[in-house]
This record gives sequence, structure tokens and C-alpha cells, in this order.
Amino acid sequence: MRRAEDTDRRVRSAHQRALVPGEVVFDEGEPGDELFVVQSGEIELVRRGLGGPRRVARFGAGDFFGEISALEGTQRTARAVAIGPACVLRLDRATLAAMCVGEPEIALRLIRGLARRLLDAEHRLAQIDVDEVMGPLVRALLGAAQPDLRHGSRVPLTLRGIAHATGLTLREAHEALQRLFEQGVLQLVDDCLVIPDLGRLSRPIADPASSAGG
Repeated sequence: MRRAEDTDRRVRSAHQRALVPGEVVFDEGEPGDELFVVQSGEIELVRRGLGGPRRVARFGAGDFFGEISALEGTQRTARAVAIGPACVLRLDRATLAAMCVGEPEIALRLIRGLARRLLDAEHRLAQIDVDEVMGPLVRALLGAAQPDLRHGSRVPLTLRGIAHATGLTLREAHEALQRLFEQGVLQLVDDCLVIPDLGRLSRPIADPASSAGG
């Protein structure tokens, strides 16, 4: 127990970062291999989209963020900004790995936190307003559509590209696309998104209930 406390003190002392209101912790698109733990204050995650910046999460004391880039070494998918005065603990991948090996309870807390976020995301997705998800998605698909003589229109966007353009999470974009597949207004041909009828696709924005009958 004493060794765990000593390790915790050394890590906190070496990697603490005080933030002023509005200070950016990291920006969308930046490379990153660090996870952050909020010690005080609040941090907001904001993602760019066609309709402007969209808040995707807010974290308070004890919460962590930036874990995807820390674990996978990928680019940041959102901007992290301090709402007011705040303090965060910065853990690079090597430090995080060492802490998880030396103190398995830390790894367990991380896993529990990730699982809780997955459940929260599923709950939010189940209750999310149609206009909030389907509207931006349909507008992005229509804006990127290119004429195709055989299939109507093609959309040269990947799932990640759609998420970036709409400000949705990858999971939200995937679930929303699945709804359009089920309605038959969107198809996948040769690994490319195809819109057979642009008019049918645009209806969910004006009348979400119109698609219920197929």
C-alpha cells in the first residue's frame, strides 16, 4: 500500500497541469498518446461539424478523457477545453502502462470507466432526437453525393469521414447509417455508399415519420 501511495505522489507531481478558463488541452486532429484525469474543475470535449462546434462530453473531478489516443495512438477526435479553472493529470502511454502493471486496480478502474461510457453511449443513442442525428447525417450524405449512372448517386465518404463531417461519434454515425440501410434509402455497393433516390433520402429531415411505412 505504501509503494502504491509513493507511486501516486510521484506521478501526480511530475504530470500535473493547471489550466486557465478556455485553455485547450488538445485539439481535434492532433496526434496523441496521453490520457488525462481531471483533478479539479471541468473539461469539455467539442467536435467540429457541418452545423458548427458540437459538445460531445463534459468531465469533472475523477473522470478521465483522451483514452482512445492514449491506447491506440490515433489522432484526437475532439477538442478538449477547460470550462473554468481546472487541473488535470497527464499520463503518457508508457506511464499508464507501468501503472497498470504495477497497480492492477488502476487498470480495473480504467476498464470499468470504459464500460460505463459504452453503456451511457447506448442509452443516449436510444433516446437521441431524430433531428440531432439524422438531420446532420442526411445533409452530409446529400452534400457529398456524386452522380452515378448505374446506381443513382455515390457518396465517397468513410464512416470516420461521416462522423467528422457531422460531429457525431463513430457509434452514432454507424447506428444512424444502419437505420437508413434498413429503410432502403441507402445501400452499400462495392464498399461504397449508394443513394438510389436523393428525394427519398431527404424525406427523414422534413418528416421523420414518413419512413415508417417503408
